[in-house]
Amino acid sequence: MPSLAKYRHAFAVGLQSNLVYRWNFAIRGTFSLFHLVVVFLLWSAAYAGRDTVGGFTLAETMTYFITTLVVQFFIGAFSEDYQISEEIRNGLINQFLTKPINYFLYRLSIFISARLVSGALVLLPLALAMPLLWEFLAIPQGTWLLWHAIPALVMAAMIQFTIAYCFGLLTFWFLEIQSFVILSFAIETLFAGQVFPLDLLPASVYQAVQYLPYPYQMYFPVALLTGRITDPDAAMQGLAIQAFWVVALVVIAQLLWSRGLRRHTAVGG
Repeated sequence: MPSLAKYRHAFAVGLQSNLVYRWNFAIRGTFSLFHLVVVFLLWSAAYAGRDTVGGFTLAETMTYFITTLVVQFFIGAFSEDYQISEEIRNGLINQFLTKPINYFLYRLSIFISARLVSGALVLLPLALAMPLLWEFLAIPQGTWLLWHAIPALVMAAMIQFTIAYCFGLLTFWFLEIQSFVILSFAIETLFAGQVFPLDLLPASVYQAVQYLPYPYQMYFPVALLTGRITDPDAAMQGLAIQAFWVVALVVIAQLLWSRGLRRHTAVGG
């Protein structure tokens, strides 16, 4: 299909350019293992004198954080917002305005290629550390969890990318987007379940947070993969809310793009 060939080409170019930085991703993945050591020490202290916290064992909690680390490298948006911001600020985006190419799909193709590279490379240090981590892993039972986790991971990647894309487009209105990105990162770190599993929140807070997009960026797919969500009805409800946020964010992104282009002035020949 000719219309898809240009995005396949963008994906291939993105793959090659990200492989240039393979050692950066590998080193970043290795240092993330040190983060796991800190997490283990903190949660070991929390589990001192008790078998479970919030109904989960230490092995189940560590499985959650190890899975979060891996998933983050496969679906997380690292610097896409700043890359888009730079392309708008430097006028590089002008080349996409005169060509039959959808900028959202172009950036999405680059994002997918980058995450494939970073995700594959984090597996290397993780595999080397596996003999030390194995006793802290609890493998969940039930293949239905995996079948629900796969679409959850795809939609989580879309949410991560689209939020970063929207923040990048704010450059049409603001010279610097750093403050927006930092604020979003702080909220995301807390409500995406990267500091602690969200099911440890008070029930009323947990129920309220589930209607925000943030849990579906990381917590929800990881909770499915690690068996923290055991109710199929809750899983289906989560997938429905996640699908809503994917559609809503894509619509917001398209609105920002169309409104932003009205403010954009392209010069040069």
